Amino acid sequence: MANRLLSLCARNIQKIHKAGIHDRAKIGNREIVGFGYNGQATYADRVDFPLPAIRFKENTPDIQALKEKEKGDWKKLTIEEKKALYRASFCQTFAEMKAPTGEWKSIVGITLVLISLGLWSYLGMKKFVYNPLPPTFTEENKQAQLKRMVDLNVGPFFGVSSKWDYENNRWKD
Repeated sequence: MANRLLSLCARNIQKIHKAGIHDRAKIGNREIVGFGYNGQATYADRVDFPLPAIRFKENTPDIQALKEKEKGDWKKLTIEEKKALYRASFCQTFAEMKAPTGEWKSIVGITLVLISLGLWSYLGMKKFVYNPLPPTFTEENKQAQLKRMVDLNVGPFFGVSSKWDYENNRWKD
């Protein structure tokens, strides 16, 4: 089990070094510090995978000086220097990653626009494309059709005629 784990780690380290050789055109002078969430030398701020494969910023002389100073006592570093070191490695803090972006507003806006376009197209189709309803859909014609079905005794057991009171000439309650 331990041999298998060691061989997997060695294989991942080899991939990291190969990525470091082949991805220099993409990442520039940034330091490769890990495997990353997809095994490639890319940077992404993710809450579910907080360790990107490369540093956020390229190595500059200022950052190099801070890294040398960082190797000593951390109490000698100022707050600004600690923040600069953090920002050299990461773009955002967890609080910044989890902060609301307001993206829901655009989603709701687009959804409402699409719903209104759908309603306007329906109303336009109803007004200009569809034929008017036939006269049999008026309330008078519906009642006449229902009366004719009762007169013809349609559905005497469970249908329309079963709900008609023939003695009082009205619908049963």
